[in-house]
Amino acid sequence: MIIRSLMLRHGRLAPPRSTTPFRASRWRRCLATEAPISQTESSQQPLPSLDNASQEDSSEDPTIAQWNFFQHQKAHTSSLGGVPEPHYKPFMLLANPPRPQDITLELLLASQSHLGHATSLWNPANAKYIFGIRGDHDPIHIISLDVTAAHLRRACKVAQGVAAKGGLILFVGTRRDQARCVVRAAELAKGCHLFDKWTPGTLTNGQQILGRCKKKAVNEVDEEVVGFEPQLKYSSAVKPDLVVCLNPLENYTLLHECGIHNIPTIGIIDTDANPTWVTYPIPANDDSLRCVQVIAGALGRAGEEGQAQRLSRAQAGHVDYAATHGLEMPTKDEFDAAKRAQRGISEHDEDAEEDELLFEATPDPADADDVFTKPSSTVFAKTEDGLSAKTEDELRSKQTPDATSEVQGSSQNEAAIDGLTNVKAEDEQFGTLAAEDMEDLSAKREENADVASGPSVPKAGSE
Repeated sequence: MIIRSLMLRHGRLAPPRSTTPFRASRWRRCLATEAPISQTESSQQPLPSLDNASQEDSSEDPTIAQWNFFQHQKAHTSSLGGVPEPHYKPFMLLANPPRPQDITLELLLASQSHLGHATSLWNPANAKYIFGIRGDHDPIHIISLDVTAAHLRRACKVAQGVAAKGGLILFVGTRRDQARCVVRAAELAKGCHLFDKWTPGTLTNGQQILGRCKKKAVNEVDEEVVGFEPQLKYSSAVKPDLVVCLNPLENYTLLHECGIHNIPTIGIIDTDANPTWVTYPIPANDDSLRCVQVIAGALGRAGEEGQAQRLSRAQAGHVDYAATHGLEMPTKDEFDAAKRAQRGISEHDEDAEEDELLFEATPDPADADDVFTKPSSTVFAKTEDGLSAKTEDELRSKQTPDATSEVQGSSQNEAAIDGLTNVKAEDEQFGTLAAEDMEDLSAKREENADVASGPSVPKAGSE
């Protein structure tokens, strides 16, 4: 009750309400931060447009307008952003292999060098190279890329040092599709390559297996030196100073022979391989072709750098390595003989050519006509010029010891040969004769044959 009476008392004292409507929007507009609509429309400014020519072209062809807009954006935004760095190009691993200083963790990761084999196939000796395990159903080991990069750089230093000292590097890769990278690495390092099966005993029994291979002697600038051919013919087979094996699991025999001859080896060791098989292991994925190409290319580039250092020092007159071939300097006669052999005028070659020409010019008795009997053919072969000594000895052994009969027989046989030659020419000239003529001709041949085989006839061919 008290509150109701109070409100009524104050209601009587309140001023009367104005009849004009109260515009609340004006107060809201004053308190708001938005600008008036009229002011916003007047403050808008047009964007910078293209030139008039581009506008005209855009109205004609939308493709031209799009190209002009792209050029406009390129001119205003070309200075923004960073410089793009070289990215991973797997197709360049053979044409342009990476250098040892270009080996990075990103390159090894892109080449799948970190993927190992299943955990059930691991070799406990590789525990220090393993980073962890990936996978739940079929887990595999992950190789530490830091360890791979460190071991690869160390192997490159070894290859560079061997090449700088004039050593021979052998690259071996017998798996499928490894031939190209093996040949490329050997070409860069000026070494040898093998992409086929290793022949057991190539190092332990090299004189029998590699005895027929040609060898040559070179100086410190890789120029061939003549005169050592007689010594090289009986020298031992050349052995490599360093062997790079890209698949050690399939080449245990090679690594065993290298260990017997104290030849250092470099090999790619996966998680299932034994790192003690090689001298300088490189823990990596030997099943990835890109990984193998990266490692082989880096070792080839290292050998190339070592060869360049050796040649530059040799041209300057500095040779800091000793040759171990055991050859002696050739004499003047050996040097002259080697020079003649190079020019192709050696006496041995001339005699061989003469013997070949005489052998071709000498007729074969088996090719003679049937009417040429053995005595006549023997004398015919004897009277020819240019026969070898062996043929003359054989003819002397077949002759009779009587000198008189020998002279008579030779004259008789010569006359018989002349008559038979004439008969043969007539036969060739008149190939188609009558039956009677053929009988007469056969009778003449029989008489000539009897004359040729007789002991003594005054005139050969007379009837």
